[in-house]
Amino acid sequence: MHQLGKSAGAAWSTEDLLLAAKHLGLKAKLVRSDLGRLTLTPLPAIALLRDGRVIVLAQCDGQRVLLQDTTADGNGAGSRPTIEPLAVFAGQWTGELILIASRASLAGDLAKFDFSWFIPSIVKYRKLLSEVLLISLFLQLFALVSPLLFQVVMDKVLVHRGLTTLDVLVIGLTVVIVFESVLTALRTYVFSHTTSRIDVELGARLFRHLVNLPLAYFQARRVGDSVARVRELENIRSFLTGNALTLVLDVLFSVLFIAVMFLYSVPLTLIVLVSLPLYVMLSLALMPVLRARLNEKFARGAENQALLVESITGIQTVKASALEPAIAKRWDAQLAAYVSASFKTQSLATYGHEGINLIGKLVGAATLWYGARLVMHGELTVGQFVAFNMFAQRVAQPIMRMAQIWTDFQQTGISMARLGDILNTRTEVPPQAAAQLPPLKGQIQFDQVAFRYRPEAPPVLQGLSLDVRPGEVIGIVGRSGSGKSTLTKLVQRLYTAEQGRVLVDGVDISLIDAAQLRRQIGVVLQENLLFNRSVRENIAIVDPAAPIEQVMHAAQLAGAHEFVSELPEGYDTIVGEQGTGLSGGQRQRIAIARALFTNPRILILDEATSALDYESEAILQRNMGAICKGRTVIIIAHRLSSVRQAHRIIVMDKGRIVEAGPHEALADKPKGLYAHLWALQAGAPA
Repeated sequence: MHQLGKSAGAAWSTEDLLLAAKHLGLKAKLVRSDLGRLTLTPLPAIALLRDGRVIVLAQCDGQRVLLQDTTADGNGAGSRPTIEPLAVFAGQWTGELILIASRASLAGDLAKFDFSWFIPSIVKYRKLLSEVLLISLFLQLFALVSPLLFQVVMDKVLVHRGLTTLDVLVIGLTVVIVFESVLTALRTYVFSHTTSRIDVELGARLFRHLVNLPLAYFQARRVGDSVARVRELENIRSFLTGNALTLVLDVLFSVLFIAVMFLYSVPLTLIVLVSLPLYVMLSLALMPVLRARLNEKFARGAENQALLVESITGIQTVKASALEPAIAKRWDAQLAAYVSASFKTQSLATYGHEGINLIGKLVGAATLWYGARLVMHGELTVGQFVAFNMFAQRVAQPIMRMAQIWTDFQQTGISMARLGDILNTRTEVPPQAAAQLPPLKGQIQFDQVAFRYRPEAPPVLQGLSLDVRPGEVIGIVGRSGSGKSTLTKLVQRLYTAEQGRVLVDGVDISLIDAAQLRRQIGVVLQENLLFNRSVRENIAIVDPAAPIEQVMHAAQLAGAHEFVSELPEGYDTIVGEQGTGLSGGQRQRIAIARALFTNPRILILDEATSALDYESEAILQRNMGAICKGRTVIIIAHRLSSVRQAHRIIVMDKGRIVEAGPHEALADKPKGLYAHLWALQAGAPA
């Protein structure tokens, strides 16, 4: 509600709220309700109170309500969510609610992840899949020929010793076998080709969704866990386009085979059909235990993946601290747990498979016993009996496969839930009516901004207001945990303010595409990732085709040109994975060059010089005039000498701005926090 420019304490009419929702691309509707219907009302919603305030009604369980007061407190930080008895809420509520829904969700764009997510990719290749099904149809028709040929041989050729007929039948059978082999090979090729293309399509969609998730998603999960979830996509695709697809065709033809079997013998066919409920009952009995075992197996595997990723990415720390024995011991324990869970799952699946085989063998024995009696009584010929058994095996095979597919279905269900953790999380999609962002001038405004990382966590920023002019160089200092880096992450829209607004050139950044904003902001962190590519490619990562002169200019500003020129291949030298072929200071200067390469209007240096030696920092400080020219610069530093020349220094403490001004004024301020920090650093031994 703060996005249209009204202050937090201003009164909001119903019309204001509906207009604000429309402006933000939301669907809003005013309704009257009562206490009895609150549990059935889609929440959260905005509740109108008798004193004119509005409040977010988040949950209602019939006895209590979870509320969030949107009005800022005296410090501008806002209140935490509160739980109140329903009776207390009833005394304040007018009975009116404003129901809010995203237009994207109404259009199905935010629908919960399920099998329908795969349908567009499968439909896209429906022609190729139809060819696979058509070939499978012919293969099933050929399957009808073999039993009939054997019946003719048994009943006609052997009885009448018709050698000529035998030769003709064998030739025909050979032709059928050859065609069946060719069609099977052709089906395998087309099917593999199609599933490969579907894999590419699905993998690309999943990866695009993953990298567009907000930063908070990745910070709440281990890398190995996310990797394990992504790998579940292959299991689901394999099930949908593999076993499930061919099983449908097999089951449909089983109906045809059963109809043919009825023509041979009704009692024998009934014996085969009686076994079908037994297969189903066995699968249903094993389902709960199997699902639990599969869940445990996945959890153990994800833990192993996470430990492996952590150990490899942190191998320098592992070796520096001589942690190899401890890490190996932990790996052994987790691997043993995974193997145990996998063994239990496999054992249960084996029991189910053998149980199904047992049922199949008992049915075969019953069919043999009763069929032989029918032959002895002249109700069936030997050839008919042999043909019937061949048809019965054709029917039994897909039924027995259903048991295995039922196991695969349970695995797929678990994979769907795991993958849903990624695909059910909203990406950083631009608002429906996102404003196009013109080239920035560099003005930044914080208007009564409050932020916390989690609803239950203490506030990181509280009622913070700050106006940064275009072209101004701002230094931000303060104790650790005071909210300095959080402030810059809000500018990049890596996080969204809980209350208040962040504006760039007068535009609320929550209303614009985050990608457009970030392309015009250069960021250098304390630790920066370099890719396993050349120096030139790392600097020009956003535009690999850029001329070398542009790359060299950025490197010169960052003080990197001199050492890069001395590398074996110069700007074409491969830096190694994460820049392991360079020193920490060299990596940092390349990161600074990368940030300057796009000539951003806003430059954020978050402890960017902490890894530099004094000589490198001196080179960078000499270039600061050229670096800062024509752009707004925010410098976060614990080393106060890095911000001494800033136009203005902002001193933060516990999420608030406690001091602001140029270095000289702050350093001379008695009992000031900046003066205290400056004195500590100035008096520290060299």
